[in-house]
Amino acid sequence: MTRLLSDLVAIPSVNPMGRPLQGKGFLEGGMSDYLENWFRSLGVPYERRTVAPGRDNLIARYESPRGRKTVLFDAHQDTVPTDGMTIPPFVPEIRDGRLYGRGSCDVKGGMAAMLEAFARLVKERPADSASVVMACTVDEEFTHIGSSQLAASPRMADYAIVAEPTRLNIVHRHKGAVRWKIRTRGVACHSSTPQLGVNAIYRMGELLGALADYADMLSRATPDPILGPPSLSVGRIEGGLSVNVVPDWCEIEVDRRIIPGETPTNCVQRVQTYLHDRLGESVIWEFFPPWVNMPPLAQEVSDEGGWVAQVRAAVGEASGRIPELGGVPYGTDAGPLGQSGLPCLVIGPGDIAQAHTKDEWIELDQVQTAVEAYYRIALALG
Repeated sequence: MTRLLSDLVAIPSVNPMGRPLQGKGFLEGGMSDYLENWFRSLGVPYERRTVAPGRDNLIARYESPRGRKTVLFDAHQDTVPTDGMTIPPFVPEIRDGRLYGRGSCDVKGGMAAMLEAFARLVKERPADSASVVMACTVDEEFTHIGSSQLAASPRMADYAIVAEPTRLNIVHRHKGAVRWKIRTRGVACHSSTPQLGVNAIYRMGELLGALADYADMLSRATPDPILGPPSLSVGRIEGGLSVNVVPDWCEIEVDRRIIPGETPTNCVQRVQTYLHDRLGESVIWEFFPPWVNMPPLAQEVSDEGGWVAQVRAAVGEASGRIPELGGVPYGTDAGPLGQSGLPCLVIGPGDIAQAHTKDEWIELDQVQTAVEAYYRIALALG
């Protein structure tokens, strides 16, 4: 398992996150090549499905001898960028029982554990385990196009387990997100005579004040019992050409976190309505189509004898403790998969506090426990 995880971390698979970055180390091509060779050497049927140029989902299948159910194991291939890291991002190093490197926690530790459990099923062929579809998806960190394509495909499983760093607790509920750009327009002129133009940045300032009030209003909205209230944040702003030119454009990027019961489309429409009511015609602005439409996850867990209870027991047997059931504020591949009607849970080794950090790491003991947990989940759901 340690060798496999080291191999995965050593392969750069950086998501440019919308920036015009390209070349060696960006996108998932190298990771997909490795995974294709890995599945081929294991002797299992697999597909390499192109999602976008240089970005392919890898989907392999293990057929159980007698199991009547199928479980999807999902882990994403990409990582966030390496800006600001204080360790070599792609030189896996083991110290004090931890493996360091970009993606070790999010989510190559979980991927390595799923792959090891998958390989164990292939080699041991336990009679009554579930069949397993192992999906290695692309672009989870930015727009989720890999899981969205997977969700739109003909349904291939009865249940899904998505790998994310949950410390092997069980996440059955998480927020979604919708992200879009808003632009204000003005009239450019020389900055020495600003009265001859219309400053788009000043117009954006009015709009930002309205959005700040709207975000405050959201924070006091009726909360989800587990996830709390929805939220809105403006994360980026740019505009203008030069300091000596009155800007004729300004643009912001908005992040709206969604709780169960909301939809991305309705959330954007509500912001539009609020701005129209608040600003009227005093500010000329336009919304661009969202580039992220990530639905929330809301998996029912009340059935004591159902599949969630079986999964919880299997993870408990592997880890020696009953895992907690709960929710998280971030999104995962379980959002699109769950929206398609596929029952989903999010479970994996590692702590989200170590994800995306300057010295990202994961505890190797927990990755090894995750191998056993995923294997026992397949047995329990057969």
